Amino acid sequence: MHCQPQRKSKVYIWLKNKQSCLLCDETADDATPICMACETELPWLGDHCQTCALPLPTAGLTCGPCLKQPPAFEKVIAPWTYSFPIDSLITRFKHSAKWPFGHLLAELLAQALRHRFDEDLPRPDLLLPVPLATRRLRQRGFNQAAMLARWLATRLDLPCDERLLLRTQDTGAQQTLNASARRKNLRNAFALTPEASVKGRHLALVDDVLTTGATAQALARLLMDAGAARVDVYCLARTPKPGDTV
Repeated sequence: MHCQPQRKSKVYIWLKNKQSCLLCDETADDATPICMACETELPWLGDHCQTCALPLPTAGLTCGPCLKQPPAFEKVIAPWTYSFPIDSLITRFKHSAKWPFGHLLAELLAQALRHRFDEDLPRPDLLLPVPLATRRLRQRGFNQAAMLARWLATRLDLPCDERLLLRTQDTGAQQTLNASARRKNLRNAFALTPEASVKGRHLALVDDVLTTGATAQALARLLMDAGAARVDVYCLARTPKPGDTV
């Protein structure tokens, strides 16, 4: 007995369907919904600090703050500077729940990471999204870092743990604070779950934007103090130093 209906017509396979560019609406060149022209024009991060990815005028340098006080994380990987249209795409994904924009950026970040893995970047053992405060999670309905981490985990074939890191204090928005105020705002804001096992592991934090690095530093210090072997940071964009233009 045949349980499946007999079909002579071709089955529609959405993965092979032509995509339209999410930026200009022209036909994309492959399954990723962005055309080559728009992808080329994105604000790709050029020369930058080898540790925190701060935009710098010359390649192969480490910025002054990282030299003076090395952060707990080893390296930041960010494909773009936080400028148009990346800033608009992230904002619409993050604050207006335009998930296709976030999915597109995660796919491009995954491509950049695969390239780095093929070169010299060690693959992490685990992806950890930056946790969101409970009140903000209720308001927004989702954690954009967790969504990015899930998409990256699928594309890179890496495990992801959304429960290992906890946000124990609602510190409020960080955007209006300077670097010093951000660090104070984050004191004792994070914790590990009681059953967390990080000793000897290479971990990668996932977030949307790195500004002063205060959140990444607080989490990386927490993980390193718990015995992690290395902590990297994967994010979509890096902001320039205040007053700099990119």
